[in-house]
Amino acid sequence: MAGASRAEKHVLFAARSATALHRLLDVLPVFAGDDRIRRRFTLVPGSDFDADALAAVERAGGRTIPWAEAVTRPHDLILAASPKGGLAELRGPRVLLPHGAGYNKALGEKTETESDGPGDSASGMAPALLMPGGRPLARLHALAHPSQVDRLATECPPAAARATVTGDPTLDRVLASLPLRERYRAALRTHGRRLVVLTSTWGPHSLIRRHPGLPARLAAELPHDTYQLGLVLHPNEHSRTGGFDLAQALAPALDAGMVLARPHEEWAALLVAADTVVTDHGSAALYAAAARDVPVIAAGDGGGELIPGTPMAELLARVPVFTSLDRPTAADLERAVAAHRPGVPAAAAGQAFAERGHAVRRLREELYRVLGLTPLDAPAEPRLLPDPAPPARSLAAFAVQIDRRGPHLHIERRPARSDAPAHHLAAEDGRASDTQLQSAGLLFRRAGHTAGHPVRGETWTVDGWTRHALDEYGGPRTAAVALSASHCVLRRTGGALLSVRVEPHREPDGRIIRADAAAVLSGVHAWLVDHPGTPTVPVSIPCLIADRTHHATLAPATPAEAQQEI
Repeated sequence: MAGASRAEKHVLFAARSATALHRLLDVLPVFAGDDRIRRRFTLVPGSDFDADALAAVERAGGRTIPWAEAVTRPHDLILAASPKGGLAELRGPRVLLPHGAGYNKALGEKTETESDGPGDSASGMAPALLMPGGRPLARLHALAHPSQVDRLATECPPAAARATVTGDPTLDRVLASLPLRERYRAALRTHGRRLVVLTSTWGPHSLIRRHPGLPARLAAELPHDTYQLGLVLHPNEHSRTGGFDLAQALAPALDAGMVLARPHEEWAALLVAADTVVTDHGSAALYAAAARDVPVIAAGDGGGELIPGTPMAELLARVPVFTSLDRPTAADLERAVAAHRPGVPAAAAGQAFAERGHAVRRLREELYRVLGLTPLDAPAEPRLLPDPAPPARSLAAFAVQIDRRGPHLHIERRPARSDAPAHHLAAEDGRASDTQLQSAGLLFRRAGHTAGHPVRGETWTVDGWTRHALDEYGGPRTAAVALSASHCVLRRTGGALLSVRVEPHREPDGRIIRADAAAVLSGVHAWLVDHPGTPTVPVSIPCLIADRTHHATLAPATPAEAQQEI
Protein backbone atom coordinates (compact mmCIF):
# COMPACT_ATOMS: atom_id res chain seq x y z
CA MET A 1 0.00 0.00 0.00
CA ALA A 2 2.44 2.58 -1.26
CA GLY A 3 2.01 6.03 0.27
CA ALA A 4 -0.72 4.91 2.65
CA SER A 5 -0.94 6.34 6.15
CA ARG A 6 -1.00 3.85 9.04
CA ALA A 7 -3.42 6.04 10.98
CA GLU A 8 -6.68 4.28 11.80
CA LYS A 9 -9.87 5.58 10.22
CA HIS A 10 -13.26 5.06 11.79
CA VAL A 11 -16.12 4.27 9.43
CA LEU A 12 -19.66 4.33 10.79
CA PHE A 13 -22.44 2.44 9.00
CA ALA A 14 -25.64 4.24 10.02
CA ALA A 15 -28.76 2.16 9.24
CA ARG A 16 -32.36 3.09 9.90
CA SER A 17 -34.00 -0.13 8.69
CA ALA A 18 -33.09 -3.65 7.62
CA THR A 19 -33.34 -2.54 3.97
CA ALA A 20 -30.79 0.22 4.50
CA LEU A 21 -28.51 -2.06 6.50
CA HIS A 22 -28.46 -4.71 3.78
CA ARG A 23 -27.42 -2.08 1.25
CA LEU A 24 -24.59 -0.98 3.49
CA LEU A 25 -23.36 -4.52 4.02
CA ASP A 26 -22.90 -4.81 0.25
CA VAL A 27 -20.38 -1.95 0.49
CA LEU A 28 -18.09 -3.85 2.89
CA PRO A 29 -15.84 -5.29 0.12
CA VAL A 30 -14.66 -1.72 -0.52
CA PHE A 31 -12.62 -1.96 2.71
CA ALA A 32 -11.76 -5.68 2.56
CA GLY A 33 -8.27 -6.46 3.82
CA ASP A 34 -7.53 -2.95 5.05
CA ASP A 35 -6.47 -3.05 8.71
CA ARG A 36 -6.47 0.74 8.86
CA ILE A 37 -10.28 0.76 8.83
CA ARG A 38 -12.34 0.35 11.98
CA ARG A 39 -15.93 -0.48 11.12
CA ARG A 40 -18.82 0.29 13.46
CA PHE A 41 -22.60 0.10 13.03
CA THR A 42 -25.34 2.13 14.64
CA LEU A 43 -29.11 2.16 14.45
CA VAL A 44 -30.61 5.50 13.43
CA PRO A 45 -33.74 5.89 15.58
CA GLY A 46 -37.24 6.63 14.38
CA SER A 47 -38.18 3.88 11.93
CA ASP A 48 -41.18 1.58 12.30
CA PHE A 49 -39.01 -1.14 10.75
CA ASP A 50 -35.92 -1.12 12.95
CA ALA A 51 -36.67 -4.39 14.78
CA ASP A 52 -34.54 -6.49 12.43
CA ALA A 53 -32.10 -3.78 11.38
CA LEU A 54 -29.04 -5.04 13.23
CA ALA A 55 -29.73 -8.79 13.14
CA ALA A 56 -27.43 -9.35 10.15
CA VAL A 57 -24.61 -7.41 11.83
CA GLU A 58 -24.98 -9.45 15.00
CA ARG A 59 -24.88 -12.70 13.01
CA ALA A 60 -21.67 -11.57 11.33
CA GLY A 61 -20.09 -10.48 14.61
CA GLY A 62 -19.97 -6.79 13.69
CA ARG A 63 -19.42 -4.16 16.39
CA THR A 64 -22.36 -1.86 17.15
CA ILE A 65 -22.52 1.34 19.14
CA PRO A 66 -25.65 2.96 20.57
CA TRP A 67 -26.98 6.03 18.80
CA ALA A 68 -26.47 8.12 21.93
CA GLU A 69 -22.77 7.29 21.77
CA ALA A 70 -22.51 7.61 17.98
CA VAL A 71 -23.60 11.27 18.04
CA THR A 72 -20.98 12.23 20.62
CA ARG A 73 -17.83 11.01 18.85
CA PRO A 74 -16.30 12.06 15.52
CA HIS A 75 -16.16 9.66 12.57
CA ASP A 76 -13.88 9.75 9.54
CA LEU A 77 -16.67 8.53 7.27
CA ILE A 78 -20.40 7.95 7.78
CA LEU A 79 -22.20 5.69 5.31
CA ALA A 80 -26.00 5.66 5.11
CA ALA A 81 -28.62 4.41 2.65
CA SER A 82 -31.43 6.68 3.79
CA PRO A 83 -31.42 10.41 4.59
CA LYS A 84 -34.20 10.00 7.14
CA GLY A 85 -33.77 10.29 10.88
CA GLY A 86 -31.14 12.34 12.71
CA LEU A 87 -28.15 11.81 10.40
CA ALA A 88 -27.28 15.51 10.67
CA GLU A 89 -26.48 14.94 14.35
CA LEU A 90 -23.58 12.63 13.45
CA ARG A 91 -20.14 14.23 13.28
CA GLY A 92 -18.13 13.47 10.17
CA PRO A 93 -18.43 13.44 6.36
CA ARG A 94 -21.58 11.62 5.26
CA VAL A 95 -21.97 9.58 2.07
CA LEU A 96 -25.48 8.60 0.96
CA LEU A 97 -26.35 5.63 -1.23
CA PRO A 98 -29.78 4.70 -2.63
CA HIS A 99 -31.62 2.16 -0.49
CA GLY A 100 -32.80 0.23 -3.56
CA ALA A 101 -32.56 0.09 -7.34
CA GLY A 102 -33.16 3.75 -7.98
CA TYR A 103 -35.83 6.18 -6.85
CA ASN A 104 -39.04 4.72 -8.22
CA LYS A 105 -41.56 5.51 -5.51
CA ALA A 106 -43.23 8.63 -4.21
CA LEU A 107 -44.60 7.75 -0.79
CA GLY A 108 -47.37 10.30 -0.36
CA GLU A 109 -49.07 8.54 2.57
CA LYS A 110 -47.62 8.83 6.06
CA THR A 111 -49.35 5.65 7.22
CA GLU A 112 -46.98 2.71 7.58
CA THR A 113 -44.10 4.60 5.94
CA GLU A 114 -40.81 6.04 7.10
CA SER A 115 -41.49 9.30 5.28
CA ASP A 116 -40.19 12.42 7.00
CA GLY A 117 -40.47 14.64 3.97
CA PRO A 118 -43.03 15.89 1.49
CA GLY A 119 -45.11 13.16 -0.12
CA ASP A 120 -44.70 14.47 -3.67
CA SER A 121 -40.92 13.86 -3.79
CA ALA A 122 -39.22 10.65 -4.81
CA SER A 123 -38.60 8.65 -1.66
CA GLY A 124 -35.15 9.60 -0.38
CA MET A 125 -34.87 12.83 -2.41
CA ALA A 126 -36.96 15.32 -0.46
CA PRO A 127 -35.06 18.65 -0.10
CA ALA A 128 -36.15 18.89 3.53
CA LEU A 129 -34.17 15.71 4.19
CA LEU A 130 -31.15 16.42 2.02
CA MET A 131 -30.73 20.05 3.12
CA PRO A 132 -31.59 20.16 6.85
CA GLY A 133 -31.32 23.72 8.11
CA GLY A 134 -30.30 24.76 4.61
CA ARG A 135 -26.99 22.85 4.80
CA PRO A 136 -26.11 19.79 2.66
CA LEU A 137 -26.58 16.56 4.59
CA ALA A 138 -24.07 14.58 2.54
CA ARG A 139 -20.53 15.18 1.34
CA LEU A 140 -21.26 12.76 -1.50
CA HIS A 141 -24.29 11.11 -3.11
CA ALA A 142 -23.08 7.84 -4.66
CA LEU A 143 -25.73 7.01 -7.27
CA ALA A 144 -26.20 4.09 -9.64
CA HIS A 145 -27.11 5.81 -12.93
CA PRO A 146 -26.87 9.27 -14.54
CA SER A 147 -30.67 9.46 -14.62
CA GLN A 148 -30.62 9.47 -10.82
CA VAL A 149 -28.31 12.47 -10.85
CA ASP A 150 -30.74 14.19 -13.23
CA ARG A 151 -33.64 13.34 -10.97
CA LEU A 152 -31.76 14.67 -7.95
CA ALA A 153 -30.99 17.89 -9.85
CA THR A 154 -34.72 18.36 -10.35
CA GLU A 155 -35.62 17.58 -6.75
CA CYS A 156 -32.69 19.20 -4.92
CA PRO A 157 -30.04 20.99 -7.06
CA PRO A 158 -27.55 21.62 -4.19
CA ALA A 159 -27.45 17.90 -3.44
CA ALA A 160 -27.01 17.01 -7.12
CA ALA A 161 -23.88 19.14 -7.19
CA ARG A 162 -22.39 16.63 -4.74
CA ALA A 163 -23.48 13.52 -6.67
CA THR A 164 -21.45 11.09 -8.74
CA VAL A 165 -22.26 7.82 -10.52
CA THR A 166 -20.61 4.83 -8.87
CA GLY A 167 -22.95 2.02 -9.91
CA ASP A 168 -24.86 -0.41 -7.70
CA PRO A 169 -22.84 -2.79 -5.46
CA THR A 170 -25.81 -5.12 -5.02
CA LEU A 171 -26.12 -5.57 -8.78
CA ASP A 172 -22.38 -6.28 -8.87
CA ARG A 173 -22.93 -9.14 -6.42
CA VAL A 174 -25.71 -10.52 -8.61
CA LEU A 175 -23.59 -10.28 -11.77
CA ALA A 176 -20.58 -11.88 -10.12
CA SER A 177 -22.77 -14.74 -8.88
CA LEU A 178 -24.35 -15.65 -12.23
CA PRO A 179 -21.93 -18.58 -12.78
CA LEU A 180 -23.32 -20.09 -9.54
CA ARG A 181 -26.87 -20.35 -10.92
CA GLU A 182 -26.90 -24.15 -11.21
CA ARG A 183 -25.43 -24.43 -7.74
CA TYR A 184 -28.21 -22.24 -6.31
CA ARG A 185 -30.83 -24.33 -8.11
CA ALA A 186 -29.32 -27.49 -6.66
CA ALA A 187 -29.39 -25.94 -3.17
CA LEU A 188 -33.06 -25.02 -3.68
CA ARG A 189 -33.79 -28.56 -4.95
CA THR A 190 -35.25 -27.06 -8.10
CA HIS A 191 -33.78 -29.84 -10.25
CA GLY A 192 -35.44 -29.76 -13.70
CA ARG A 193 -38.39 -27.62 -12.62
CA ARG A 194 -39.11 -24.01 -13.56
CA LEU A 195 -38.56 -21.69 -10.62
CA VAL A 196 -41.23 -18.97 -10.46
CA VAL A 197 -40.29 -16.21 -8.01
CA LEU A 198 -42.91 -13.76 -6.71
CA THR A 199 -41.42 -10.44 -5.58
CA SER A 200 -43.41 -8.08 -3.38
CA THR A 201 -42.58 -4.68 -1.98
CA TRP A 202 -44.18 -3.48 1.26
CA GLY A 203 -47.18 -1.34 2.09
CA PRO A 204 -50.89 -1.37 1.20
CA HIS A 205 -50.28 -1.46 -2.57
CA SER A 206 -47.84 -4.36 -2.50
CA LEU A 207 -48.55 -7.70 -4.14
CA ILE A 208 -48.63 -9.58 -0.83
CA ARG A 209 -51.15 -7.15 0.71
CA ARG A 210 -53.41 -6.86 -2.34
CA HIS A 211 -53.36 -10.60 -3.08
CA PRO A 212 -52.36 -12.34 0.16
CA GLY A 213 -53.69 -15.69 -1.02
CA LEU A 214 -51.73 -15.73 -4.29
CA PRO A 215 -48.81 -17.89 -3.04
CA ALA A 216 -51.18 -20.56 -1.69
CA ARG A 217 -53.33 -20.54 -4.83
CA LEU A 218 -50.32 -20.86 -7.11
CA ALA A 219 -48.81 -23.59 -4.95
CA ALA A 220 -52.05 -25.56 -5.24
CA GLU A 221 -52.47 -24.93 -8.97
CA LEU A 222 -49.00 -25.33 -10.46
CA PRO A 223 -47.96 -28.93 -11.21
CA HIS A 224 -45.39 -29.90 -8.59
CA ASP A 225 -42.99 -31.62 -10.97
CA THR A 226 -43.05 -28.74 -13.48
CA TYR A 227 -42.83 -25.70 -11.21
CA GLN A 228 -41.17 -24.61 -8.01
CA LEU A 229 -42.44 -21.49 -6.25
CA GLY A 230 -40.36 -18.86 -4.45
CA LEU A 231 -41.31 -15.67 -2.64
CA VAL A 232 -39.18 -12.55 -2.09
CA LEU A 233 -40.67 -10.07 0.38
CA HIS A 234 -39.39 -6.60 1.17
CA PRO A 235 -37.47 -6.54 4.49
CA ASN A 236 -40.06 -4.11 5.86
CA GLU A 237 -42.71 -6.79 5.40
CA HIS A 238 -40.58 -9.26 7.36
CA SER A 239 -40.16 -6.65 10.11
CA ARG A 240 -43.83 -5.59 10.11
CA THR A 241 -45.23 -9.10 10.31
CA GLY A 242 -42.53 -11.03 12.15
CA GLY A 243 -41.21 -14.45 11.24
CA PHE A 244 -43.77 -16.46 13.22
CA ASP A 245 -46.88 -14.72 11.88
CA LEU A 246 -45.40 -14.70 8.39
CA ALA A 247 -44.89 -18.46 8.49
CA GLN A 248 -48.44 -18.93 9.76
CA ALA A 249 -49.96 -16.69 7.08
CA LEU A 250 -48.00 -18.44 4.32
CA ALA A 251 -48.37 -21.95 5.76
CA PRO A 252 -50.36 -23.49 2.85
CA ALA A 253 -47.73 -22.41 0.31
CA LEU A 254 -44.81 -23.30 2.58
CA ASP A 255 -46.31 -26.72 3.25
CA ALA A 256 -46.41 -27.24 -0.52
CA GLY A 257 -42.66 -26.55 -0.77
CA MET A 258 -42.56 -22.83 -1.53
CA VAL A 259 -39.22 -21.16 -0.74
CA LEU A 260 -39.49 -17.98 1.34
CA ALA A 261 -36.26 -16.05 0.86
CA ARG A 262 -34.58 -14.59 3.90
CA PRO A 263 -34.35 -10.81 3.48
CA HIS A 264 -30.56 -10.43 3.35
CA GLU A 265 -28.67 -11.87 0.35
CA GLU A 266 -30.89 -14.92 -0.19
CA TRP A 267 -33.47 -12.95 -2.19
CA ALA A 268 -30.81 -12.10 -4.77
CA ALA A 269 -29.70 -15.75 -5.06
CA LEU A 270 -33.32 -16.70 -5.77
CA LEU A 271 -33.45 -14.14 -8.58
CA VAL A 272 -30.26 -15.59 -10.08
CA ALA A 273 -31.87 -19.04 -9.97
CA ALA A 274 -35.29 -17.94 -11.25
CA ASP A 275 -36.83 -18.92 -14.58
CA THR A 276 -39.69 -16.41 -14.26
CA VAL A 277 -40.25 -13.36 -12.01
CA VAL A 278 -43.74 -12.13 -11.12
CA THR A 279 -43.48 -8.64 -9.62
CA ASP A 280 -45.36 -5.66 -8.30
CA HIS A 281 -43.82 -2.17 -8.37
CA GLY A 282 -40.98 -3.06 -5.99
CA SER A 283 -37.53 -2.72 -7.52
CA ALA A 284 -36.18 -6.22 -6.75
CA ALA A 285 -37.21 -7.42 -10.22
CA LEU A 286 -34.89 -4.85 -11.81
CA TYR A 287 -31.90 -6.86 -10.57
CA ALA A 288 -33.18 -10.03 -12.23
CA ALA A 289 -33.93 -8.18 -15.47
CA ALA A 290 -30.54 -6.47 -15.49
CA ALA A 291 -28.60 -9.67 -14.85
CA ARG A 292 -30.38 -12.17 -17.11
CA ASP A 293 -32.97 -12.11 -19.86
CA VAL A 294 -35.51 -13.71 -17.55
CA PRO A 295 -39.25 -13.31 -18.29
CA VAL A 296 -40.74 -10.69 -15.98
CA ILE A 297 -44.52 -10.58 -15.47
CA ALA A 298 -46.31 -7.56 -14.02
CA ALA A 299 -48.66 -8.16 -11.09
CA GLY A 300 -49.53 -4.64 -9.91
CA ASP A 301 -49.35 -0.99 -10.90
CA GLY A 302 -48.23 0.58 -7.62
CA GLY A 303 -51.52 2.22 -6.75
CA GLY A 304 -50.13 5.74 -7.29
CA GLU A 305 -46.81 5.14 -5.50
CA LEU A 306 -44.87 4.49 -8.70
CA ILE A 307 -43.34 7.55 -10.35
CA PRO A 308 -44.01 7.65 -14.13
CA GLY A 309 -40.93 7.40 -16.31
CA THR A 310 -38.78 5.65 -13.71
CA PRO A 311 -37.09 2.35 -14.62
CA MET A 312 -39.62 0.32 -12.63
CA ALA A 313 -42.54 2.12 -14.29
CA GLU A 314 -41.01 1.44 -17.69
CA LEU A 315 -40.48 -2.21 -16.83
CA LEU A 316 -44.10 -2.76 -15.75
CA ALA A 317 -45.35 -0.93 -18.86
CA ARG A 318 -43.40 -3.15 -21.26
CA VAL A 319 -43.75 -6.68 -19.85
CA PRO A 320 -46.72 -9.09 -19.95
CA VAL A 321 -49.37 -8.74 -17.26
CA PHE A 322 -50.62 -11.52 -15.00
CA THR A 323 -54.35 -10.87 -15.33
CA SER A 324 -55.79 -13.54 -13.03
CA LEU A 325 -54.13 -12.99 -9.67
CA ASP A 326 -57.25 -13.90 -7.68
CA ARG A 327 -57.83 -17.17 -9.59
CA PRO A 328 -54.48 -18.01 -11.18
CA THR A 329 -53.94 -21.05 -13.35
CA ALA A 330 -50.87 -22.66 -14.83
CA ALA A 331 -52.24 -21.80 -18.28
CA ASP A 332 -52.42 -18.09 -17.35
CA LEU A 333 -48.82 -18.14 -16.22
CA GLU A 334 -47.69 -19.99 -19.34
CA ARG A 335 -49.49 -17.48 -21.60
CA ALA A 336 -47.75 -14.59 -19.85
CA VAL A 337 -44.35 -16.28 -20.13
CA ALA A 338 -44.98 -16.96 -23.84
CA ALA A 339 -45.61 -13.22 -24.33
CA HIS A 340 -42.13 -12.37 -23.01
CA ARG A 341 -40.14 -10.31 -25.52
CA PRO A 342 -36.43 -11.04 -25.19
CA GLY A 343 -34.38 -7.99 -24.26
CA VAL A 344 -37.33 -5.83 -23.17
CA PRO A 345 -36.94 -6.25 -19.37
CA ALA A 346 -33.18 -5.78 -19.66
CA ALA A 347 -33.64 -2.55 -21.61
CA ALA A 348 -35.88 -1.10 -18.91
CA ALA A 349 -33.50 -2.23 -16.15
CA GLY A 350 -30.60 -0.65 -18.04
CA GLN A 351 -32.07 2.73 -17.12
CA ALA A 352 -31.41 1.97 -13.44
CA PHE A 353 -27.81 0.74 -13.54
CA ALA A 354 -24.57 2.14 -14.92
CA GLU A 355 -20.96 1.12 -14.19
CA ARG A 356 -22.09 -2.52 -14.30
CA GLY A 357 -19.46 -4.70 -12.69
CA HIS A 358 -17.42 -1.70 -11.54
CA ALA A 359 -19.42 -0.41 -8.57
CA VAL A 360 -17.13 -1.74 -5.84
CA ARG A 361 -14.06 -0.30 -7.54
CA ARG A 362 -15.75 3.07 -8.15
CA LEU A 363 -17.05 3.24 -4.58
CA ARG A 364 -13.61 2.44 -3.24
CA GLU A 365 -12.11 5.32 -5.23
CA GLU A 366 -14.69 7.78 -3.92
CA LEU A 367 -14.79 6.61 -0.30
CA TYR A 368 -11.02 6.48 0.09
CA ARG A 369 -10.88 10.00 -1.34
CA VAL A 370 -13.22 11.13 1.45
CA LEU A 371 -11.08 9.25 3.99
CA GLY A 372 -7.87 10.76 2.65
CA LEU A 373 -6.31 7.32 2.22
CA THR A 374 -4.65 5.53 -0.67
CA PRO A 375 -6.57 2.31 -1.45
CA LEU A 376 -4.89 -1.05 -1.22
CA ASP A 377 -3.22 -2.41 -4.33
CA ALA A 378 -5.42 -5.53 -4.41
CA PRO A 379 -8.52 -5.29 -6.64
CA ALA A 380 -11.86 -4.67 -4.97
CA GLU A 381 -14.25 -7.52 -5.74
CA PRO A 382 -17.93 -8.00 -4.81
CA ARG A 383 -18.74 -10.90 -2.52
CA LEU A 384 -20.52 -13.83 -4.14
CA LEU A 385 -24.03 -14.52 -2.94
CA PRO A 386 -24.31 -17.45 -0.51
CA ASP A 387 -26.27 -20.60 -1.29
CA PRO A 388 -29.97 -20.16 -0.53
CA ALA A 389 -31.63 -22.48 1.97
CA PRO A 390 -33.79 -25.31 0.60
CA PRO A 391 -37.55 -25.30 1.15
CA ALA A 392 -38.37 -25.57 4.83
CA ARG A 393 -41.07 -28.16 4.10
CA SER A 394 -41.96 -30.62 1.37
CA LEU A 395 -45.10 -32.37 0.26
CA ALA A 396 -45.93 -35.72 1.84
CA ALA A 397 -49.15 -36.39 -0.09
CA PHE A 398 -50.09 -35.66 -3.69
CA ALA A 399 -53.29 -35.50 -5.69
CA VAL A 400 -52.19 -37.18 -8.92
CA GLN A 401 -53.76 -36.62 -12.31
CA ILE A 402 -53.18 -39.21 -15.04
CA ASP A 403 -53.78 -38.35 -18.67
CA ARG A 404 -53.30 -41.15 -21.19
CA ARG A 405 -51.67 -39.72 -24.31
CA GLY A 406 -51.25 -42.61 -26.68
CA PRO A 407 -48.70 -44.98 -25.16
CA HIS A 408 -47.60 -42.32 -22.64
CA LEU A 409 -48.98 -41.73 -19.19
CA HIS A 410 -48.94 -37.98 -18.52
CA ILE A 411 -48.51 -37.47 -14.76
CA GLU A 412 -49.24 -34.25 -12.88
CA ARG A 413 -48.97 -34.03 -9.10
CA ARG A 414 -50.36 -31.28 -6.90
CA PRO A 415 -50.77 -30.86 -3.14
CA ALA A 416 -53.30 -33.29 -1.69
CA ARG A 417 -55.57 -30.37 -0.76
CA SER A 418 -55.84 -29.27 -4.41
CA ASP A 419 -59.35 -29.00 -5.85
CA ALA A 420 -58.20 -30.44 -9.18
CA PRO A 421 -59.69 -33.83 -10.11
CA ALA A 422 -57.33 -36.69 -9.33
CA HIS A 423 -56.82 -40.28 -10.41
CA HIS A 424 -55.41 -41.21 -7.00
CA LEU A 425 -53.79 -39.91 -3.85
CA ALA A 426 -50.13 -40.79 -3.27
CA ALA A 427 -48.96 -40.59 0.36
CA GLU A 428 -45.50 -40.99 1.88
CA ASP A 429 -45.27 -43.36 4.80
CA GLY A 430 -43.84 -41.77 7.93
CA ARG A 431 -44.73 -38.23 6.81
CA ALA A 432 -48.32 -38.15 5.58
CA SER A 433 -51.25 -38.05 8.00
CA ASP A 434 -53.23 -41.16 8.85
CA THR A 435 -56.22 -39.81 6.92
CA GLN A 436 -54.07 -39.38 3.83
CA LEU A 437 -52.54 -42.84 4.21
CA GLN A 438 -55.99 -44.41 4.62
CA SER A 439 -57.18 -42.70 1.40
CA ALA A 440 -54.07 -43.27 -0.72
CA GLY A 441 -54.02 -45.51 -3.76
CA LEU A 442 -50.21 -45.39 -3.69
CA LEU A 443 -48.31 -45.75 -0.43
CA PHE A 444 -44.64 -45.00 -0.92
CA ARG A 445 -41.56 -44.88 1.21
CA ARG A 446 -38.10 -43.50 0.49
CA ALA A 447 -35.21 -45.74 1.54
CA GLY A 448 -33.55 -44.49 4.71
CA HIS A 449 -36.67 -42.68 5.97
CA THR A 450 -37.72 -44.31 9.23
CA ALA A 451 -39.90 -41.54 10.66
CA GLY A 452 -42.78 -44.02 11.04
CA HIS A 453 -40.64 -46.60 12.89
CA PRO A 454 -38.82 -44.86 15.76
CA VAL A 455 -37.91 -48.02 17.72
CA ARG A 456 -34.16 -48.12 18.18
CA GLY A 457 -32.44 -50.44 15.73
CA GLU A 458 -35.63 -51.51 13.91
CA THR A 459 -35.75 -51.45 10.11
CA TRP A 460 -37.64 -53.22 7.37
CA THR A 461 -36.84 -55.25 4.30
CA VAL A 462 -38.53 -54.17 1.07
CA ASP A 463 -40.60 -57.36 1.07
CA GLY A 464 -41.58 -56.96 4.72
CA TRP A 465 -42.61 -53.32 4.51
CA THR A 466 -44.68 -53.65 1.34
CA ARG A 467 -46.61 -56.56 2.89
CA HIS A 468 -47.02 -54.64 6.15
CA ALA A 469 -48.28 -51.48 4.41
CA LEU A 470 -50.87 -53.35 2.37
CA ASP A 471 -52.05 -55.31 5.42
CA GLU A 472 -52.15 -52.17 7.57
CA TYR A 473 -54.37 -50.12 5.28
CA GLY A 474 -56.23 -52.81 3.31
CA GLY A 475 -58.11 -52.36 0.07
CA PRO A 476 -56.67 -52.34 -3.46
CA ARG A 477 -53.45 -50.36 -3.27
CA THR A 478 -49.87 -50.23 -4.37
CA ALA A 479 -47.05 -50.11 -1.81
CA ALA A 480 -43.69 -49.00 -3.18
CA VAL A 481 -40.18 -48.25 -1.96
CA ALA A 482 -37.98 -45.73 -3.80
CA LEU A 483 -34.51 -47.12 -3.28
CA SER A 484 -33.00 -44.35 -5.44
CA ALA A 485 -34.03 -41.99 -8.25
CA SER A 486 -33.58 -44.85 -10.74
CA HIS A 487 -34.59 -47.95 -8.79
CA CYS A 488 -37.84 -48.80 -7.00
CA VAL A 489 -39.60 -51.94 -5.82
CA LEU A 490 -43.37 -52.26 -5.44
CA ARG A 491 -46.20 -54.64 -4.73
CA ARG A 492 -49.82 -54.42 -5.76
CA THR A 493 -52.45 -55.85 -3.38
CA GLY A 494 -52.46 -59.61 -3.93
CA GLY A 495 -49.58 -59.40 -6.39
CA ALA A 496 -45.94 -60.29 -6.61
CA LEU A 497 -43.03 -58.01 -5.79
CA LEU A 498 -41.90 -56.08 -8.89
CA SER A 499 -38.72 -54.17 -9.63
CA VAL A 500 -38.90 -50.80 -11.38
CA ARG A 501 -35.90 -49.34 -13.22
CA VAL A 502 -36.30 -45.69 -14.27
CA GLU A 503 -34.41 -44.14 -17.14
CA PRO A 504 -33.55 -40.43 -16.86
CA HIS A 505 -34.56 -37.96 -19.53
CA ARG A 506 -31.68 -36.84 -21.70
CA GLU A 507 -31.78 -33.33 -23.16
CA PRO A 508 -30.24 -32.62 -26.57
CA ASP A 509 -27.65 -30.36 -24.92
CA GLY A 510 -26.36 -33.25 -22.81
CA ARG A 511 -28.19 -32.51 -19.56
CA ILE A 512 -29.56 -35.52 -17.71
CA ILE A 513 -32.76 -34.94 -15.74
CA ARG A 514 -34.07 -37.46 -13.25
CA ALA A 515 -37.69 -37.35 -12.16
CA ASP A 516 -38.78 -37.78 -8.56
CA ALA A 517 -39.11 -41.53 -8.22
CA ALA A 518 -42.43 -41.07 -6.43
CA ALA A 519 -43.89 -39.38 -9.54
CA VAL A 520 -42.84 -42.33 -11.70
CA LEU A 521 -44.35 -44.71 -9.15
CA SER A 522 -47.68 -42.93 -9.56
CA GLY A 523 -47.49 -43.64 -13.27
CA VAL A 524 -46.69 -47.30 -12.67
CA HIS A 525 -49.53 -47.51 -10.14
CA ALA A 526 -51.96 -46.12 -12.73
CA TRP A 527 -50.71 -48.61 -15.31
CA LEU A 528 -51.22 -51.48 -12.88
CA VAL A 529 -54.78 -50.30 -12.19
CA ASP A 530 -55.41 -50.41 -15.95
CA HIS A 531 -53.84 -53.90 -16.21
CA PRO A 532 -55.34 -55.94 -13.35
CA GLY A 533 -54.03 -59.36 -12.55
CA THR A 534 -50.47 -60.49 -13.02
CA PRO A 535 -48.78 -58.25 -15.60
CA THR A 536 -46.68 -59.72 -18.36
CA VAL A 537 -43.16 -58.56 -17.57
CA PRO A 538 -40.75 -57.19 -18.43
CA VAL A 539 -42.64 -54.20 -19.79
CA SER A 540 -41.63 -50.58 -20.38
CA ILE A 541 -44.03 -47.83 -19.30
CA PRO A 542 -43.36 -44.38 -20.80
CA CYS A 543 -44.14 -41.75 -18.14
CA LEU A 544 -44.48 -38.15 -19.26
CA ILE A 545 -43.57 -35.85 -16.35
CA ALA A 546 -43.14 -32.10 -16.89
CA ASP A 547 -43.13 -32.78 -20.67
CA ARG A 548 -40.16 -35.14 -20.33
CA THR A 549 -40.33 -38.86 -20.96
CA HIS A 550 -39.00 -41.26 -18.34
CA HIS A 551 -39.26 -44.96 -19.18
CA ALA A 552 -40.07 -47.23 -16.24
CA THR A 553 -39.27 -50.90 -16.85
CA LEU A 554 -41.14 -53.46 -14.75
CA ALA A 555 -39.57 -56.85 -14.03
CA PRO A 556 -39.87 -59.48 -11.30
CA ALA A 557 -38.01 -58.44 -8.17
CA THR A 558 -34.93 -60.48 -7.33
CA PRO A 559 -34.42 -62.10 -3.92
CA ALA A 560 -31.72 -59.51 -3.21
CA GLU A 561 -34.13 -56.66 -3.95
CA ALA A 562 -36.82 -58.26 -1.78
CA GLN A 563 -34.46 -58.55 1.18
CA GLN A 564 -32.86 -55.13 0.82
CA GLU A 565 -32.96 -53.20 4.07
CA ILE A 566 -34.69 -49.81 4.00
